[in-house]
Amino acid sequence: MAKLSQEDLLAQFADMTLIELSEFVKAFEEKFDVEAAAPVAVAAGAPGAPAAAEVEEQDEFDVILTGAGDKKIQVIKVVRELTSLGLKEAKDLVDGAPKPVLEKVDKAAAEKAAESLKGAGASVEVK
Repeated sequence: MAKLSQEDLLAQFADMTLIELSEFVKAFEEKFDVEAAAPVAVAAGAPGAPAAAEVEEQDEFDVILTGAGDKKIQVIKVVRELTSLGLKEAKDLVDGAPKPVLEKVDKAAAEKAAESLKGAGASVEVK
């Protein structure tokens, strides 16, 4: 079998669907006993494919309660205001920290919620 050039291989990959490419990567990993660090990077390198490697601005954030602090009752009240949880559910969430309070909210809502929780004495992380 003749050795294929890099351009020939890329041309072959460009004609493959993502499912076919995923199956190829799995077969490659099994045959050569390796693990692909980022199989998506192979698809991004194909000519005509959109540049998936570009970093998109995050538009959904999670507000995670990492600790209740000294004013646990105040934190429970704020959690109840931010969510529609009942008293027991809010208490369980605060007791089980670190736990997400809000998930997939916009940046403004995440920052507002984080400030409210911090104001009540909680430690918060926004991801």
